[in-house]
Parts: sequence; C-alpha cells; structure tokens
Amino acid sequence: MTTTIPGEPWSTGVARTVDGAVTVAGVDVRELAVEHGTPAYVLDESDLRTRARGYRRAFETAFAEIGAGVDVYYAGKAFLSVAVARWVHEEGLRVDTATGGELAVALRAGIPGADIGLHGNNKSDAEIGRALDAGVGRIIVDSLVEIDRVADAVAARGGAPAPVMVRVTTGVHAGGHEYISTAHEDQKFGLSIASPDGDSPAMQGLLAVLARPELRLLGIHSHIGSQILDPSGFEVAARAVLTLRAQLAERTGVLVEEVDLGGGYGIAYLPGEVALDPDRIAKDVAASVQATATDLGTPLPRFSIEPGRAIVGPAGLTLYTVGTVKPVRIDDGSVRTYVSVDGGMSDNIRPALYGASYHAEVVGRLSTAGTVLARVVGKHCESGDIVVHEVQLPADVRAGDLLAVAATGAYGRSMASNYNHVPRPPVVAVTDGGSRVLVRRETEDDLLALDLG
Repeated sequence: MTTTIPGEPWSTGVARTVDGAVTVAGVDVRELAVEHGTPAYVLDESDLRTRARGYRRAFETAFAEIGAGVDVYYAGKAFLSVAVARWVHEEGLRVDTATGGELAVALRAGIPGADIGLHGNNKSDAEIGRALDAGVGRIIVDSLVEIDRVADAVAARGGAPAPVMVRVTTGVHAGGHEYISTAHEDQKFGLSIASPDGDSPAMQGLLAVLARPELRLLGIHSHIGSQILDPSGFEVAARAVLTLRAQLAERTGVLVEEVDLGGGYGIAYLPGEVALDPDRIAKDVAASVQATATDLGTPLPRFSIEPGRAIVGPAGLTLYTVGTVKPVRIDDGSVRTYVSVDGGMSDNIRPALYGASYHAEVVGRLSTAGTVLARVVGKHCESGDIVVHEVQLPADVRAGDLLAVAATGAYGRSMASNYNHVPRPPVVAVTDGGSRVLVRRETEDDLLALDLG
C-alpha cells in the first residue's frame, strides 16, 4: 500500500506499525476509535508544542541579530481551546483572539490580559468592553468608526488609555484562495495605505488615534493572507508598513513602537509539499526589515507575528470510519471509487468552501492490494460534501476501515457546523502513549437543548 507515514503532511508523532496500523504519539488509532468513537479530531500535543516553540525561537534569534525584539502571538482562530491556549502560552507565545468567544476561552485558560490581543472588523460594544475590562495588551482597530467607539468606551470607564494598533492593508495579495488573501483593496479588513487624493485611510486612522487621549497608539498591524508559501510577500508588506511608520513620524513626531507582520505561514497538506521553514522565513524577514529601516533612517520597532495554522494544522488529523464504498464510472471512462465516511463537510468545510486539498490513508490495518483513484466524501445531503477530492487508496478499502485525513488541526473544529443536525466531533489530545478529551463530542441532546419548540 502506498503510504506517506511517517513524514509530511502528518504530525511528527504519527507512525505506522508492522501490522499496518497507525499510532499517534504512541497511541494506536484503533484504540482511539474504540475509546472516543469516530469521527474525532486527534491532536498531537508534543508536535504542537514543538512547532510553537520553533516559531518563537526562530524569530527571537533572527530578530535579536538585527537588534530588534519580537513577540509571537498564536492566532486562535485556527483552533482554540482552553488546553491549547495554555500549551502555547507555556511555550512562550501570546494569544491572538478575533471574537468575544475566543477572548473568553483565552481568559478561561488563565492567559493574562496583557498577553492577549483582540482582532475583529466588526467588534460589538460588549466585545470592546470585555477586552478593556480584561486589560488586553492590544486592540487592533479595523476602521475609522471603531477608533471612536473604543475611545468612547474607555472614556465611559475612566480607565487608562487603551493600547491600540491600526490594521492597514498594503495591497500585497498572498495566499491560497481569494477569500483568505486579506491585503488586497477590495475586501473587508483594515485601512488602505493607498492615497490617490490626500491622506490615505491608514494615515487617517493613525492620526485619529493620536487625536484621542483615551487611546495609546501602540503600533501598525498588517496581515496579507493565509497558507502563504512564498516569503517575498511578507518582505514587501513589511517595507510598506515601515514606510508608513516613518511618514507618520515625519508628520507628527510619533514613531510607533510596534509593527505586527501578521501570519499566514503555509503548511504541507499533500505528500511532496514543503511547508515554510520558520528559520528561513524569520531570517529573510529580519534582513528585509533591517534593510528597510536603514533606507528610511528610522530605528527598528518591536515586531510581532501571528502564526496559527503553522502551529496547530500539522499537529492534527481527523479519524473516520468508512461506510459505503461505491465505484462510479466518470466522463473519461475511468472509474472513481467514492469512499463515504461518518463525518464530512460539517467537520471540515474547507474543501467545499475553498476547494482545499487534503491527503487521506487507511490507518487501521495493512493492505497489500494495489491502489484505486478515490474520492472521500461525507454523509451529508449535499453533492459538494467532499472531504478529499482525489487520493489513491487501497483497492480493498471497505466498510469498517479506519481512515485518517492529515493536517486538519487548523480550521477543522473551529469552522465546524451542525449541518443536517450532525453533532460535532470531539477533540482528543494524545501524548506519551495516552489520550484525553479536550473538547467533548456533542450529542443529540446538546442540539435539542437549543430547540425551544
């Protein structure tokens, strides 16, 4: 049987035994299926911690060599639970949140407010208030209107000035899909640095923050997209942001102390793909910002970055049980084998939403059969309910087989739904030969409890 285990796109704790079964951090997937059921998200704790530590060390080392400090924020939108928030914080990362719910999880995990950031293009008054009450280290404002809303909330409380960063769009378009590329002009995030007539929206935002004594202008924030595998986009965006910083200083005398370069670092989803190397990207970006600062004649600020997918994505897999297997003759005369599993688009919407590609393998047994062209599909009443568009699976794949999809740690559970009233799977952590439930499986009782008739 063709297999990529061990190796990318699987976590470092995934291995295949002599009888063909797969283990994760020493735990047999067959045992996981019996104890926790399927489908289930399986998270390799050691792999996640190692990746978090690796990003922090890579950027701290590279930026120390140019005389700059750096903070690494874990982008909680990729996947956030109380345990994961604690893990990344224990590895020296701060936590970035995008909603009041994510903020609530970070606070429940005991993360100090000073180590939390709050994003969002349409924050509610309640979210702004909770962030202020928690003393978050930074609120990233996303519009001119929001600047006044945050300032007014501070004034109503009578507290110290709130630290804010202004999110800007640099025009750099990077990422794997239009909807996850977040720095081109025609989209909802940030304030553009383009200025065809007068001050750019970004400059207007910076000036507006300085005009409100209730706010402290901490810095400028930029994020150019997701699943980025070409580091040049980060370098171009960094130059644009540092130039804006210098222009603000020339105009007002205020040289902001921090610049956030966002996240979006790409991972391997398929065999043969190569993830961005944190050491390489850290060195390349550090060299770029140093050269830019020299050209501008300004001292370097403190920097921050926001990896999410790069930390949790490869650490996770989704474990399914195979049900119906159906050979289907397609237009060119060949046969595609449709392999149905007990989950689907409710636990991984990305293939339907973005056309995202994933890799799957039979993981509960050894097969000596040849392979067939297969499509892994879910159980939902939707023709677009596709988990893996195309993959080679053993020709003897059959009902009852355990099948795992790699690199689902990011955006699987966090974007999951109850489509067709299917309860969401549990998140199970594995480490040192044992497993425990981080987020329990939903039940039909959970779903019915929300229905008040």
